Amino acid sequence: MNEPTPLTYTITELSREFGITPRSIRHYEQEQLIAPQRLGSQRVYTKGDKVRLQLILRGKRIGFSLAEIREIISMYGSPSGEKKQTQLLLDKIKQRREALAQQQQDIKTMLQELTDLENRLT
Repeated sequence: MNEPTPLTYTITELSREFGITPRSIRHYEQEQLIAPQRLGSQRVYTKGDKVRLQLILRGKRIGFSLAEIREIISMYGSPSGEKKQTQLLLDKIKQRREALAQQQQDIKTMLQELTDLENRLT
């Protein structure tokens, strides 16, 4: 039998689920990427906060800055936001891919230079 999905989450539950520290979650809150509700001194995260946290972590994994992630997430929910958000995300992916390709070429060049230097010295 499946258990019902909880309507809210604690910082501990989210940190365990995503394998990050509560401090990281608080940092994203401080950066205004997520905005939990408060019950007294306890942070209470909604399903929307959980989805945003998942998007933040995905964006970080592929190398987006927090500013870029904020820009993408902020479009969500605005009129025609989904279409604009998709186009912005596609543009950011293209830019990231180009930057990684350049880094890859730079590394290849540096490795060749090291090999050449090593061959001259031996």
